[in-house]
Amino acid sequence: MTATGFTRSGHEDGFARDNLPPRESWPDLRLAEAGLTYPERLNVVTELLDRHVFEGRGGRTAIIAGDLHWSYADLAEQVNRIANVLIRDLGMVAGNRVLLRAANTPMMVASYLAVLKAGGVVVATMPMLRAGELVYPIRKAKISLALCDHRLLADLEAAQAQAPELTRIVSWGDDATGGLDTLMRQPGYEDFTAADTANDDVCLIGFTSGTTGEPKGTMHFQRDILAICDCYGARVLKADPDDRFIGSPPLAFTFGLGGLVLFPMRIGAAMILPEKAGPPDLIDAIERHKASVVFTAPTAYRAMLDRLEGRDISSLRICVSAGEALPKPTFEAWAAKTGLPLMDGIGATEMLHIFIGAPRETIRPGATGLPVPGYEAKIIDEAGVECPDGTPGRLAVRGPTGCRYLADARQARYVLDGWNITGDTYLRDADGYFWYQARSDDMIISAGYNIAGPEVEICLLTHPAVAECGVVGAPCPDRGQIVKAYVVLRDGFEGNANLVKALQEHVKAHIAPYKYPRAVAFVTALPKTPTGKLQRFALREIARSEA
Repeated sequence: MTATGFTRSGHEDGFARDNLPPRESWPDLRLAEAGLTYPERLNVVTELLDRHVFEGRGGRTAIIAGDLHWSYADLAEQVNRIANVLIRDLGMVAGNRVLLRAANTPMMVASYLAVLKAGGVVVATMPMLRAGELVYPIRKAKISLALCDHRLLADLEAAQAQAPELTRIVSWGDDATGGLDTLMRQPGYEDFTAADTANDDVCLIGFTSGTTGEPKGTMHFQRDILAICDCYGARVLKADPDDRFIGSPPLAFTFGLGGLVLFPMRIGAAMILPEKAGPPDLIDAIERHKASVVFTAPTAYRAMLDRLEGRDISSLRICVSAGEALPKPTFEAWAAKTGLPLMDGIGATEMLHIFIGAPRETIRPGATGLPVPGYEAKIIDEAGVECPDGTPGRLAVRGPTGCRYLADARQARYVLDGWNITGDTYLRDADGYFWYQARSDDMIISAGYNIAGPEVEICLLTHPAVAECGVVGAPCPDRGQIVKAYVVLRDGFEGNANLVKALQEHVKAHIAPYKYPRAVAFVTALPKTPTGKLQRFALREIARSEA
């Protein structure tokens, strides 16, 4: 441990540590209280990948992608080859940030692990991002090198023209001269010694999905990668080495990184990576490859329900839902159709993964769950005082992971007295279960009533005409705000005045009448982030402009 409180860094490029927020603005990082201990010198790839090979499990299946099957030994060799390319051919030094751009493919996984093994800092980007959206993370994280699937080069090259920091793009999949595939085939590249990194060296910068505006870069240590595996993975998910993991979240989204790569690798299980992961594709891949653990969002579970007739998904045993609040009607419909409970959970890019959830045996339908063992959570009011049970307030959480923004003044708003303030409104019941109310900025105040937009959405989703919906507050001179619903209809329904009236009466009949939407707009699609989250801030802007 150095005089600064850090372990001696393994980074030659000190950008990451230099741009961490001031230590006094960090949350409490409670590893000992979580029962976690990690060595001072730690490279997570040694633990997640090489350990399985060293201990005789190299022949186990690591990745399934269509007809391709890689064992853990196969994956280890690919990782070593890419790591050698990074150091020997591309001039990467430990601590450099490396941008990755690809769908959920075996090469994306191998490249991610290779950057970590070589001591780099991964900045993974959503495949759906366009040039203008790529410029921000490149410039913010001072990225000079990118590895990219050749099919996604165009937008990255267009971003490079606006971000001179990015001096080198190396593609794969096209077998180009000087491309990654060619460089990997060089003799002597099959072995690589992991970089001597510290457990508190930054190894990834995850940019938030932009549900509340400009993305923020969240910085995570080597040890954080293992902490989420050893807390949520081991103590809540409770999968086993014979499981096969599948899901839809991009690996650039930390929900996907944990659920599809880190959790299976920690226990030596297999990951299934369908190139396309929309609801029909997910069903196909579950059926074909006998997936047993699935990670996806509530909207995907709802969309899959209508496509299950005649399909065999009996291999599934664990279904995890996160990314947005899980409506109780979706939980009930999935359980009725499949016999499986959905494991709800709330996580945050700032926290790296899920920190409130419940093991299958303690699920309470409608509740998000209990704090993941190793984490603590409470509800506080605007003054930071803990609320009594049953009273809605701001969710505060702390544990072995926590928020450290990359050079961002918003750090001071996210962390209060050592607790991470997630921006969600929750209440805790007398049994310690946490119940989602809304994002804190999604609360609608109408004629003095506090109305949670997601509660109205859940109610609307039980109407047979409604496929999707988003509910926000619209300006009103008399009431301050009114509840306004933006509704995507199912096929066969027509958006007209009669249906507006029917939806309003439906809400009045099922929840307190004052919560009904006084305005309903029928739309063909809702604004969403690349990870599929509803952008309510965009709906609020639309409602303001319409008013």
